[in-house]
Amino acid sequence: MPWYIENKAPLVLGHEPSGEIVRTGINVDFFKAGNRVFIHHHAPCMNCVFCRRGDYVQCSQWRRSGIIPGGISEYLRIPEGILKNDTLKLSDSMSYEDGTLVEPTACVVKSFRRSAIKKGDTVLVIGLGVMGILHILLAPHYGAEKVIGADMNDFRLDKAMEAGASAVINVDKESIQETIMSMTNGKGADIVIAGPNSVEAVHNGFQCAAPGGTVVMFTPLRPDEALTLNANDMYFKDIRLVPAYSCGPDDTREAFGLIDQGIVSAEKLVTHRYNIEETAKAYRKVASAGESLKVLITFENGGGGP
Repeated sequence: MPWYIENKAPLVLGHEPSGEIVRTGINVDFFKAGNRVFIHHHAPCMNCVFCRRGDYVQCSQWRRSGIIPGGISEYLRIPEGILKNDTLKLSDSMSYEDGTLVEPTACVVKSFRRSAIKKGDTVLVIGLGVMGILHILLAPHYGAEKVIGADMNDFRLDKAMEAGASAVINVDKESIQETIMSMTNGKGADIVIAGPNSVEAVHNGFQCAAPGGTVVMFTPLRPDEALTLNANDMYFKDIRLVPAYSCGPDDTREAFGLIDQGIVSAEKLVTHRYNIEETAKAYRKVASAGESLKVLITFENGGGGP
């Protein structure tokens, strides 16, 4: 999403970091040097009206908070609010690489929570980058009986099957709507995760959703696009459109548990690793959307991690 990054420029890129605390402020007594941690790049105040409702991403502190200068740094500073409210000590069984998965996994935790997934549901995941594969991995954990992935990249379709998908759809070779209906005896998917940042993905989600189903808009649309839907079709089929923006401390803690149990792991998701001097090369690898999934930037300095 170049438009998303350009709006924030200039900036130091990188979030989802994990690493070792090397020094703490004079009033910090809940962490100490040597602790291995995951650091969220946003954290709420936990006291405002939005936080009391659990709508953490609407908290003004959450929106203005951030790590300094950014995740792709030899060292970074963690502001007090983030340190207290959404920095987690890694367990002994969790690697630094596993720690980098806490935030993306938490976004998927929130996605399924907002979808109101039920036991026995059929889930369709449109877009099989790392976030799509995380949905494939976690859908059965939340009760899905059948999990179907859709993409145009053969490498990612294969990864979805390795992650436990019941079936996959190559959207370059077959109609996603016709195929999903064939796979579900004409019903459609109870939950559709619309991953790509495009109107087409959301439209496809509605075309593939079962009556009474839910379409989760997992990614923001491009700012020059307008979403138009047949309101009566949506109304009489009782299909919900639900956004799932980022995640909060409740989601990161649940995600932490899933990683600690081994349900999600770096071994299943990380395909490439680059040192910090190769950051541009790493971003080009991701942008090419070829045979890559999760790409990590590492900096080793006396035990530090990705």
